Amino acid sequence: MHITFDDIAQQVHYKTSRSGGSGGQNVNKVATKVELLFNLETAVVFSTEEKHRIRTKLQSRLQSEGFIQVISQAARTQLGNKEIAQQKLIELLSLALKVQKQRKPSKPSKSIIECRLENKRRQALRKISRKNSWLD
Repeated sequence: MHITFDDIAQQVHYKTSRSGGSGGQNVNKVATKVELLFNLETAVVFSTEEKHRIRTKLQSRLQSEGFIQVISQAARTQLGNKEIAQQKLIELLSLALKVQKQRKPSKPSKSIIECRLENKRRQALRKISRKNSWLD
């Protein structure tokens, strides 16, 4: 399923604050840090199965109220940080919804099985020869 931000824009809330760290006047005066909160419970885009899959895979990012939190403070502008946070959220949701294929266990080839059995037989013969030499 391909998700666009327009699909989930209704359930998104933003909080802005001043970015931390060094940077001088711009950082100290302008609220450029963006905290994006996505309400998974009220999202109508996802089915209950998809919501469950997102909940389990993004468990560490999920808050107690059912919000997924994404923070961005990389850009110098609030708009730039909003766009980065939106892209991060879309990427997180896409990865969480991706179903992993079941791994098919591989079978060892005939030559490898024969080689293992041959080595096992040699080792057994070695031990038998040591055992017999002690009896003499």
